[in-house]
Amino acid sequence: MKPLDPRLLRTASAVRTHLLVATACGAALTGLILLQAWLVSRVVARATGGAGLEELALVIAAVAAVAVARAGLAYGAEAAALRSAASAKSQLRMRLVRHVTGGVPRDRDAGELVTLATRGLDALDDYFARYLPQLVLAVMVPVAVLVVIAGADWVSAVVVAVTVPLIPLFMALVGMHTQARTNRQWALLNRLGGHFLDVVEGLPTLALFRRAKAEAALVRKVTDQHREATMGTLKVAFLSAFVLEVLATLAVALVAVEVGFRLLYGRLDLETALLVLILAPEAYLPLREVGARFHASMEGIAAAQQVFTVLDDRAGVVPAGTGAAPTGAIRLHGVTVQYPGRVHDALHDLDLTLPAGGTTLVTGPSGAGKSTLLGLLLRFVEPTSGRITVNGDDLAAADPDRWRRAVAWVPQDPYLFDDTLAGNIRLGEPDAPMAAVRRAATLAELDDVVAGLPAGFATRLGERGARLSAGQRQRVALARAFLRAECAETPPLVLLDEPTAHLDPDNAAAVRRAVGRLVEGRTAVIVTHDPAWADELPAGAGLVRLVAPALVSEGRE
Repeated sequence: MKPLDPRLLRTASAVRTHLLVATACGAALTGLILLQAWLVSRVVARATGGAGLEELALVIAAVAAVAVARAGLAYGAEAAALRSAASAKSQLRMRLVRHVTGGVPRDRDAGELVTLATRGLDALDDYFARYLPQLVLAVMVPVAVLVVIAGADWVSAVVVAVTVPLIPLFMALVGMHTQARTNRQWALLNRLGGHFLDVVEGLPTLALFRRAKAEAALVRKVTDQHREATMGTLKVAFLSAFVLEVLATLAVALVAVEVGFRLLYGRLDLETALLVLILAPEAYLPLREVGARFHASMEGIAAAQQVFTVLDDRAGVVPAGTGAAPTGAIRLHGVTVQYPGRVHDALHDLDLTLPAGGTTLVTGPSGAGKSTLLGLLLRFVEPTSGRITVNGDDLAAADPDRWRRAVAWVPQDPYLFDDTLAGNIRLGEPDAPMAAVRRAATLAELDDVVAGLPAGFATRLGERGARLSAGQRQRVALARAFLRAECAETPPLVLLDEPTAHLDPDNAAAVRRAVGRLVEGRTAVIVTHDPAWADELPAGAGLVRLVAPALVSEGRE
């Protein structure tokens, strides 16, 4: 990433304001540095020449005032920078969220995006609040100091002019090495965040099958890799700070030696020598500081790079198109889906027709691509090759939001919020009347559940529906689908992912009865391992058995 990436200026307007404020503060601070150096050199030179306290009182007071002004300006600039950083992070987060929700983010893990939008962008505080202001000072102060020194003593100006460029040169060499390490550290953090999110969400299942310890070992392994990468980055950062400090110290010592010799032989007056000696460290200090600030902000810079990668990934987002509704047959034409890092395709050259108004039962072993098929129909996954058509129109040209409004989806593990039962049923149709909510609950066979709750539809269910059993939560999800079907302008596409998984026989039977009412007269896809579905499907329902592409390619079909 460049010292100031122009994409930041284009993406977040707060960065432009922040840069203007930082430039103004930097100019004021540069003037105060020069004024303070001149006042201090004048006080010391006149005191050495025999001037008393009464003669120097005004100049000493000016020195103190400048010091206070520098401290106040530095405090105000950092406070303003932190406010600008908060605004810039908010703008970047909003753009990122709008981008990934306004289309189909391809090949993006949810945990990675969550880590990026939270922990990643929070690391930009150091970049905005400290690195950018210091970058402004690194441009202004050395130039101003060099001009003043040149006016006072051209020999010292030549020494400073020759040695100052060495600092950014070494800083760039070390920075290139550090950036590679920081990118690896950030990649491991993304991997850790995504893996940890998956583990937490699946913890009940892992505990049920006694796989929690194995997953804990994997989390520990990734955590150790992230720790080692972080420590490696810190080692390089500390060594780079040492290199820059030594280089700056040697350069200042060189100026001090040549000034000292000329002062000793009377070729330079004391006030000029003091001015040069006071200003020489100031020429190197901003460059040393910008190097240190750069290393401190490297994590935020890596996060910003990844944000821009997501925002620039036009191939990964389906642009908004025309509206589409599942009013005709849905056909998959040679659809192949391959996820990054996988050897085998999730789906390979799949040709499939979902008849309008008909129900299709999809079965197959784990890894056969059943969930990928639902992801394609939900527009959460895009085909690697091939295409999907609805009544002859390409689905890729449809607006994803409008398409999803015409889909009633019942996931395998529906999420219930800490809201009322009515509020949870209204999740997809928040303006639905209460009468429609009651009808949806009745169709989903929720009447006995409503009767058993202390406040009926007004009862809060707790986070993840803690008051309800697994079967009852599944029927709440079915009630959502019934409500969507009732409120939809056209018959919706009904998608069900393992609706009876992990349910006892009574609850599974109730869910199958409710689903039978839900899919009647609608285009529906039911993904399941449960063989009981074959006996309860409406007449004319189709059966599709998917085979994992890996099994086919290895000759084990």
